[in-house]
Amino acid sequence: MVRRVAIIGAGVGGLASVKCCLDEGLEPTCFERSEDIGGLWRYTDSMDGGRVSVYRSVITNTSKEMSCFSDFPCPEDFPCFLPHSRLLEYFRMYAQHFDLLQHIRFKTTALSVRKRPDFATSGQWEVVTETDGVQESHIFDAVMVCTGHYQEPYLPLASFPGIDTRFKGQYLHSREYKDEEAFRGKRVLVVGIGNTGGDLSVELSRVAAKVFLSTRGSTWVFSRVSDHGFPFDMVSTTRFNHFLDWLLPSALTKRIRFWKFNSWFNHMNYGLASTKSSNFKIIINEELPFCLLSGTVVLKPNVKEFTESSAVFEDGTTEENIDVVLFATGYIFSFPFLEESVRSLFDDSRSLYKRIFPPQLEKPTLAIIGLVQLTGSVMVGAEMQARWVTGIFAGWNKLPPASRMMADVLKKKPPVKRNPSERENLKMSFISYTDEIASCAGVKPSVLRLLLTDPRLALAIFFGPCTPYQYRLVGRGKWSGARDAILTQWQRTLKPLRTRVVDDSSDSSSGWQWMCLLALPVALTAGFLLSKYPQLGWSPWAG
Repeated sequence: MVRRVAIIGAGVGGLASVKCCLDEGLEPTCFERSEDIGGLWRYTDSMDGGRVSVYRSVITNTSKEMSCFSDFPCPEDFPCFLPHSRLLEYFRMYAQHFDLLQHIRFKTTALSVRKRPDFATSGQWEVVTETDGVQESHIFDAVMVCTGHYQEPYLPLASFPGIDTRFKGQYLHSREYKDEEAFRGKRVLVVGIGNTGGDLSVELSRVAAKVFLSTRGSTWVFSRVSDHGFPFDMVSTTRFNHFLDWLLPSALTKRIRFWKFNSWFNHMNYGLASTKSSNFKIIINEELPFCLLSGTVVLKPNVKEFTESSAVFEDGTTEENIDVVLFATGYIFSFPFLEESVRSLFDDSRSLYKRIFPPQLEKPTLAIIGLVQLTGSVMVGAEMQARWVTGIFAGWNKLPPASRMMADVLKKKPPVKRNPSERENLKMSFISYTDEIASCAGVKPSVLRLLLTDPRLALAIFFGPCTPYQYRLVGRGKWSGARDAILTQWQRTLKPLRTRVVDDSSDSSSGWQWMCLLALPVALTAGFLLSKYPQLGWSPWAG
């Protein structure tokens, strides 16, 4: 019987895990090595003992309505996309509202997590921690690891001959970057074009003499601001769009997606991507296209080698007088506190059942929370994981036999191991994954059932943004405010923009309502067929 739960890390996953433990009547103790909550999102000017934090100018890539905890909406006066300071403020509000801080032990480092000698029968763990130089041993019935995937910087120097032998300039990983001042007037080469590489290139272009951005593959760029000025994720991440992705051939959906990206600007003209690309990544950046257009950022192919002061690229070109090389090459995760026999059970999150549980353990009392990269907010995914896991610990949910879990892992794990910094390895569809875990936890809403009992809510759920409140409508943890939160989500989105009211007598909502009514017969027909003939495949209507 699980009662006492150790939680390692007080970032977003740790806070959600503490709260979910309390909801299930468990006794959580969270160990946080720093002096405050927030994890990655708590900005500090210094490295703070090697702790990874965001850079000064960072703003969330997912909107507040798509990123908040499922039973605690962001304040309506908060902007749609949050600077790190506002997001940390929201975390503090959440922790205070649910009285979480009393369960967190700050400035306490987890040194080791080891199975007890009788683990095969008890499932218990021995956790050794250190606070102010004093070590302490604890016994817990279960452990939730909430340290995320931004842990150790991935710095592949061997892939860039000469960088650490001939190059006389400075090189560093993006983890060390805080703001642009140290780069003023310098010629900077940024290696890697993920979200971080794009952000830093744009920021540095304002103060650096020149910025070069090196990338190996194709990259599609899109904006957080969608058509008509709405947040992109609220417009695109809907159950209706998810249904279309399932219904249409993958080649067609890919062409539609490329067409949509190119409708903003032609990526081939900018040297970013081609519609013929088979391997590509997608990043969010509103300013990068203009920086490329204005020449303040110059796109380059992969670096072949470095000389004393220059970078030689694979296309044969050379850029001279490079002062600084900034590697935005991502992170690798590690769990040094876990005993080797446990660490060896999984080399990445794909070796975990549902990206959470090591399936080979004799007892399912170890859960890895937040080690998944979604096409939407990882905060929502981490909370859903924590809800399911604590339900298992409390005895409400059950895991299948180890053989079935292993078969599921092998079925979903790609055969080719790719570069460890490529977080595409971990990326999954936000709705698919969250729905999958919600189904396991018994909290996935049934659109068909709601269509019969609450049509207005059903339409908002199916055609509107898939906000986390949807997972509080039914099952354990049901929240009485979920329905109202869904129906008022657009009001909270637009509220912070209403600082100057412009008179407009037109009814902006009528178009959306007509679209829903026109699409409803198609959706109902498809839903009926899929419900009646489940062998046809996935059904968005199932609860």
